[in-house]
Amino acid sequence: MRASRLLSILLMLQTRGRLTADQLAATFEVSVRTVYRDIEQLSAAGVPVYADRGPGGGFQLLDGFRTKLTGLTEHEAETLFLSGLPGPATQLGLADQLLSAQLKLTAALPERSRLGAQKIAQRFHLDPVDWFKSPDQARLLPALADAVWTETTIEITYRRPASTVTRRLSPLGLVLKAGIWYVVAERAGLLRTYRVSNIQALARTEERFTRPKDFDLVRFWTESSRAFEVGLYRDEAVLRASPRGLRRLERLGATVADAARASAQPPDKDGWVQITLPIESIEQAAIDLLHLGTEAEVLKPKELRRRLAATARTMAKING
Repeated sequence: MRASRLLSILLMLQTRGRLTADQLAATFEVSVRTVYRDIEQLSAAGVPVYADRGPGGGFQLLDGFRTKLTGLTEHEAETLFLSGLPGPATQLGLADQLLSAQLKLTAALPERSRLGAQKIAQRFHLDPVDWFKSPDQARLLPALADAVWTETTIEITYRRPASTVTRRLSPLGLVLKAGIWYVVAERAGLLRTYRVSNIQALARTEERFTRPKDFDLVRFWTESSRAFEVGLYRDEAVLRASPRGLRRLERLGATVADAARASAQPPDKDGWVQITLPIESIEQAAIDLLHLGTEAEVLKPKELRRRLAATARTMAKING
């Protein structure tokens, strides 16, 4: 741990210039006294670091001193600054490694290019969580990530809607989708996907597994998630929607919105349009279509129309 911190301090001084003991202590969550001991250790190892006293003082490397730790090209290093997601890295237990990697990337660049990489990092930020949502609490994520990395079999207790089950898995990969973590695992020769926040307990075994040579995490996730979306919609509904209602359909997802645009009839004299939408079930559609409010009328199926009307009457009674 200390060796990693010493290296990180060296790289920070190289990339950022003069830094105070307080700044370094806050970055690495150690005491100021520990920082002074680390600086002494760097000096003893031959690193030309010196201290300026006074209000504007701090630690600084001798002009011209550089350490080159990577063989990345300028454009490779600049591009990799787009991949740093502090939130997910912290959840995975990789926050320190992320900081160290970014420092190494910065140190690999000449002064002119370093400014370009920092410019990218300051102007582009990736936020994987949808609006009005918070990321899943995934306390077991670091242990899962370690099992994926070391190809170690695990046993989990998994919460389902109506029961809790125990499963023995070979974890192959982790996926972050809209702020929610999923683990893709092999069980009994079949590939399965599990939501990490539904894992109530996890135990590592001493058994190692052999990762399938032809397994591609990105391809599997793309194909399986698309199949899930397509298979989710087993029926369809016909609606009349106002221009505002058509815009609100975006809240129901891209699949529904695309189907609405593809099936839209010419607008009537009031600007309302007849559309056909895919739906999961009558029950779920009755919930989803409440987003449209009075900006849509269900024409078919009649059961959905009746369900929405009954829901509206109940809501009026409760809130009347």
